[in-house]
Amino acid sequence: MSEGLPDGYEISTDPVRLDAALIHRWLSQDAYWALGRSREKQDVAIAGSLNFGLYDSASGAQVGYARIVTDRATFAWLCDVYIAPAVRGKGLGTALTTAVRDHLAPFGLRRIMLATADAHEVYAKVGFVSLTKPEKWMALGEQ
Repeated sequence: MSEGLPDGYEISTDPVRLDAALIHRWLSQDAYWALGRSREKQDVAIAGSLNFGLYDSASGAQVGYARIVTDRATFAWLCDVYIAPAVRGKGLGTALTTAVRDHLAPFGLRRIMLATADAHEVYAKVGFVSLTKPEKWMALGEQ
């Protein structure tokens, strides 16, 4: 499903394959942006999103996750991108983000946004750039 995906891994958008308990544990305990997020809130987020699971092909175990909030017409927000610590450093984050980008391409979206404190280089490899006019953007809630 994704160019650059190392052998032995696969990406799927099938919601049945998602390990919701594992995703919640990863995000609520290890992801700076989601620490303490409740399982109920995470389940609602999964249900209302386009989800991408990254799996070990041999065992079927989930080793990564990404979530897209989108209208599938004009806009998308890439969030909750997570790669299990045991498999980091293999290019899986870049491959997962590439799969997301390629999956969204046929929709002709005007913009795909994301926020990151520490993975700019991963997203830059896939074509994301810093905002050229950040003064145009506003937020309501946490910043």
